[in-house]
Amino acid sequence: VNLDTPFGGLRWFFDHCETISARNIDRIAALGGGIAVQHRMAYQGEYFIARYGAEAVAHTPPIRKMLAAGLPVGAGTDATRVASFNPFVSLYWLVSGRTVGGTPMYAAQDRLDRMEALRRYTVGSAWFSNEETRKGALVPGQLADFAALSDDYFTIDEDSIKHLSSVLTV
Repeated sequence: VNLDTPFGGLRWFFDHCETISARNIDRIAALGGGIAVQHRMAYQGEYFIARYGAEAVAHTPPIRKMLAAGLPVGAGTDATRVASFNPFVSLYWLVSGRTVGGTPMYAAQDRLDRMEALRRYTVGSAWFSNEETRKGALVPGQLADFAALSDDYFTIDEDSIKHLSSVLTV
């Protein structure tokens, strides 16, 4: 497709990519694409383990490898089609590497720290709409969307992240 209709300058991406290979990560990077990940595995991790095994689930999706390849990576919930619309469940999954039921899926080196997980939701996702200079960070000149949370995302117990809620969204 790139030979017939060059991708240069386009913001294009793949969605989900739970089982993407290292080769395809490199191909997407070479063509200037990105990957949007959703937290389906937070809800379906146990099923995936039962069907494909614990070794296979450890790479679903390989977000650290995507980031290391220089790919734009955004996080989302996929609304109610795949999982809950609650972004805090997704942040819990990205940080803890566990399903909502507590089943571990990812080794520590494959999980994101809290700031990096939040970045995937903010500046990471703004790339997909070509708005990273207008959205995604609380800096002068950008839109100032923010939320006051029920607790401190950066200091609460990891398991409590999935129970956070917004008490004020602006």
